[in-house]
Amino acid sequence: MKNLLLLFGCLCCTTATFSQEPQPPMQICHLTGNVYASVSHGEYKGSWVPANGLYIVTGKGIILINTPWSEDQTRQLADTLEQRYHQKITHCIVTHFHADCTAGLDFLKAQGVKTYSTQQTQDLCKERNEKAADFVFRKDTVFNINGVKLETFYPGEGHTKDNIVIWLPQTKVLYGGCFVKSMEATNMGFLGDGNLAAYPASLRKLKSKFPHPALLVPGHEGWEGGIEQVNHSLQLLAK
Repeated sequence: MKNLLLLFGCLCCTTATFSQEPQPPMQICHLTGNVYASVSHGEYKGSWVPANGLYIVTGKGIILINTPWSEDQTRQLADTLEQRYHQKITHCIVTHFHADCTAGLDFLKAQGVKTYSTQQTQDLCKERNEKAADFVFRKDTVFNINGVKLETFYPGEGHTKDNIVIWLPQTKVLYGGCFVKSMEATNMGFLGDGNLAAYPASLRKLKSKFPHPALLVPGHEGWEGGIEQVNHSLQLLAK
């Protein structure tokens, strides 16, 4: 992953009981224009795994797509963004119910951030005891926030039955989240909440809807490869 900028040199360095390695510091990376990736970390099978979120800087606040993988990392990100841009996070949209998208929602809500998910995601959050957003939408929705347009799209079941993607038409950035695998991935990762039968058709639907993104950001690892990451995901599923 290129051009990563360390947010914190000394934070997130306590050793967790489940891992002999310290938790990596959060990172940010400029993607294009006013769009940035934020990279937090969570433990999976004894290793630290990076999780990619997005944030968009506007003149009236910062829009977040997915929270970092813990409340503490969400707090760190909020503090750093306010110091860097003199702006607060004002809105957050989450793309499915897993903790690598939702763990920081309660913190954000306490700060007055408007938080959004699909109705399906909110229902699953409550069912699985994950943090839930305050506001819901029930179909593909276009948000216009402080001059930034964000389009949500539900391609069908795949990584989870509620996974959505987010398209930023002004910068042609597509956030595929955990629905799309990075070119670095050698397998499909956790599929315990997935639908393997529906997944290939859902990926093809995504590719048909957004065939030429300038950038396609997956939920984990790097984002080199653009739309080829969808083809790579299909190949991994075929295995």
